[in-house]
Amino acid sequence: MEGRRSSGDLQSILDAISSSDVVESRIQLLIKLEDLDLSSKSDLISLAEGLTIFWEDFTCLDVTQCLLNRTILLVAIKRLEKDTAGSLAQFLRLGVKASIWCGKHLKMTLMSIQESQEEEHSNLFFQLLLDALKFSAASFSALARYPLFEDKMLMSTVENFTLEQLNLMNESVSEIQRIQEFGSEILKAVQMIIDAMIKFCEVHSQALDGEFSDENSDKTSSAANHAINVHKCIIEKLCELGTIAAKGGGGLVTILNVSWKGVFTLLQHGNVVLLSKVNIAGTILILVSLVIEPLKCAAATWSSVTKEAVSAAEARRIFLPVKFFLINAVKISCLCPCQAYLVHKEIILCVLTIFTYKFSLSSEKLLETVAEAITELLEPTCLDLVKCIVNSTDLKQDLKLEIMGLLFTTERCSFPDGDPSACFRIDPMNGMFSINCEGMNNGKTLLLGRINLLLNLLRYSFDLSDDAKLLITTKLSWLLDNLVQEDVYASVLLLQVPFLYLSGKTTELKWQPLFSSLLHALKTFMVAVSSSYAWVELQSFLLENLLHPHFLCWDIVMELWCFMLRYADNGLVNGVISNLLSVMKSLESSEPVLVYSSALRKMARSINMMLTYGAHSKLNEICEAIFIQDKSRLSTVILVALILEGFPLNLLSEKIKHIAIQGMVHDYLSFIGNFDETSMLTSSSGVIGLPVFSASATIQSMKLSTSDIDVRTLKFLLALLRGYKISGVGEVKGFCRKLISETLGIISCMKHLYASNEMEEVILELEKLFISGPTASDPLLYECKSGLAPFLAGLAHIKMTETDDNAKSCAVWELYHMLFKERHWALIHLGLTAFGYFAARTSCDELWRFVPQNAALSYDLESGKQVNEEGFMLEFKIFLEKEMALLTVTTSGDQLALLMKEGLMLKDVLNKILKSCEKGIECKSMDTDEGPSSRKRKLPEGISKGMDLLKNGLKVMRQGLSLLEGSHVDSRELHNKLFSHFFGLEDEIARLGNQGGGD
Repeated sequence: MEGRRSSGDLQSILDAISSSDVVESRIQLLIKLEDLDLSSKSDLISLAEGLTIFWEDFTCLDVTQCLLNRTILLVAIKRLEKDTAGSLAQFLRLGVKASIWCGKHLKMTLMSIQESQEEEHSNLFFQLLLDALKFSAASFSALARYPLFEDKMLMSTVENFTLEQLNLMNESVSEIQRIQEFGSEILKAVQMIIDAMIKFCEVHSQALDGEFSDENSDKTSSAANHAINVHKCIIEKLCELGTIAAKGGGGLVTILNVSWKGVFTLLQHGNVVLLSKVNIAGTILILVSLVIEPLKCAAATWSSVTKEAVSAAEARRIFLPVKFFLINAVKISCLCPCQAYLVHKEIILCVLTIFTYKFSLSSEKLLETVAEAITELLEPTCLDLVKCIVNSTDLKQDLKLEIMGLLFTTERCSFPDGDPSACFRIDPMNGMFSINCEGMNNGKTLLLGRINLLLNLLRYSFDLSDDAKLLITTKLSWLLDNLVQEDVYASVLLLQVPFLYLSGKTTELKWQPLFSSLLHALKTFMVAVSSSYAWVELQSFLLENLLHPHFLCWDIVMELWCFMLRYADNGLVNGVISNLLSVMKSLESSEPVLVYSSALRKMARSINMMLTYGAHSKLNEICEAIFIQDKSRLSTVILVALILEGFPLNLLSEKIKHIAIQGMVHDYLSFIGNFDETSMLTSSSGVIGLPVFSASATIQSMKLSTSDIDVRTLKFLLALLRGYKISGVGEVKGFCRKLISETLGIISCMKHLYASNEMEEVILELEKLFISGPTASDPLLYECKSGLAPFLAGLAHIKMTETDDNAKSCAVWELYHMLFKERHWALIHLGLTAFGYFAARTSCDELWRFVPQNAALSYDLESGKQVNEEGFMLEFKIFLEKEMALLTVTTSGDQLALLMKEGLMLKDVLNKILKSCEKGIECKSMDTDEGPSSRKRKLPEGISKGMDLLKNGLKVMRQGLSLLEGSHVDSRELHNKLFSHFFGLEDEIARLGNQGGGD
């Protein structure tokens, strides 16, 4: 009975409203509709249709129309909160009509909001707008309770309703700054809508899954298509809303959070068909753009105003929203890695830009807090973004390989504007932030960022899949290739960069030298891959670069070798060292032991490094086998190579060390005791005198001073000095220079030799060799000066007469003058070091006599022509202060420039080595050609006979010279002159013989 009365009342009220022309009367009648107890479907449909009809759809001219429409919404909201009983479609149509009208009215209201007479109208409309948003939230809540797939006609209405509601919601938020006092309430209503929509989608996504799990899932129903479109629309509009909120400032943080959270939630609950319809790649692109834009703006501000340090609070304020967008990009990319791959170029550019920006800030004192904030807030999330793609099992290996190729491109980059130092003066606006995807491989701007990214991937490689570890391993050669680039070389050696480190259960931020951080990262990676199939690839990398020609790359590779051997089992250590020694022995016959750059010496250098810092347990065994037990020529060459490259004798057991040192000293004394000047000058062997080299290296490295080294060493040196003057063969003279230098080094460690009577003769002979004698013009004598400098330093232990008529003192002064006139930085350093030692210990008072007026350091640095009398002593003082100062590493423009110059020179040397290697391979292949051009021409018969006669004559002459030396002791000068002419003649005959095929 009550139900019939309510139905009758409903119809009478609806009729009354329809017949009334007075808005106020209509409003009063509409209010009565709120109290009606309606339960039948027909009544609710009639109510919803009536409200839709009563809605004033034309342009609002006064307050009364807003009052009427607002009352309609309030009635509808109250009814939606109860039970719509099958009338939901009609209420949604009302919502569509209301949303369209509110959107138009909002624009008009904002245009006239400054007019005072419109204030009441505007306030009323904003209340109406708020109610419209609440109606939207109530509608989605009702939809969540309704089985949509049972009402296929409703789905079309839902799709249209969703679109219009989201449009109104986004328009309202975009204008929130102008809605003043209603802003906070509207934002709350928007949040209610988002929550209701997400709940609605979660409920119906389950039904959608059931729809596609049926046998006929390939035939999508009309209702299912509408449902997919609704979900797609909500996701896209939430992305749009999230973008609006991102640009709206701090007041929209809540909307920002709920909108992007909603996007991820809907994608997470979506099925395969739904995800295929949504432009997920576009969503990721939106997030990437939201990451870059605030960074770009902040970088522009900070680069133009650098008078004060940027506060940590300001940096965090900028970067926290950026981190939020990155986190959402990571979550979506992990959920849909295949979609992320579609925009992998944009993702890579974003990540590289952030990593590069951090490096560019690390050298700016006022922006260090910004670099720290990036390290703490952005770097880990950027790394997660890369890892979620390369770790994905949904992507094929070739696609991951493509990504790695783009991250660590092999394309050779050019310097911006041809200036190598420009990479340290990156303008954020014209540099890294202006690069697009097509151009990110063409410049060096992002190179340091690529290295920073690789370093971080290495540091956190335990989180990588085995496939990803293998891909990273293949890029280690890329790292070495770029370390030889002068800008990277300078950065690695000089820059200090902030990194996050685990300390117990907490994470700490520390500034570390880039070089040490790189080594730490590589060692971490070694541990991470040791149990994966990437380990084989890593071992190949270590073997291939064991003799890397660039010292920095070689140093890094050797650090890794030592790290591996330090913690490896004995079997692996024994195998590695034994195999490397076998390789070294195979090189003995083809590689000169006294040439620093030979493969034999490089191999010895590497083995010594491993023994010193990695394989201590093998030291005594190797020393006993090579130094003590095996006395063959091969073993001697291997011994000398190892000693010359710093074999760690001090790490041996005392017994083995004593035996080894005594053995080398004994061999040295035996050699100089049996030294025959004539045999050396006539020998073409490259291994004569090896005991001198091994003894010199050992004595100087261990600072040995033994009485066993006596005056015989001085006599040996005198024989070498005299022999050099008369030697005419270039190869012999070169070997003689090396012996002179090594012997001077031995003497410099023996204080007791400086008191010998022969010392004065040695000093005078050195003065003749370098200054007053016929050999003074020999440009290759610089090879002896590395041994001459410490010898001159040791003269502090003898007393000298400081007068101009003393030949010994004058000779010493002249030798020091010669050193100080040298302009090569290495020789200048040797001279200053020697003089510093000498000046601190000598009894001489007139030290000015040792310094020439035209010393290299006396000239001004700018022109190199003006001499300053105080210049040398000033530079000498600076040198001594630097020697005593504690070394600190600080980044400065001058240091960067010097390291860049050094790096460029080293790269040029490397390129020459590589070219010579390629040329050597080509020449070797050409030598195998048996064509006419590869054969030596045979000399005519008459010339061949003449050559044989000349050679026989030389043999007779050599015997005659030996007899002359033995029978005429007082004819040394004549003997030396004949010797000089003889060897010149022998050299010319040998050259002539080489032109043909004669032996």
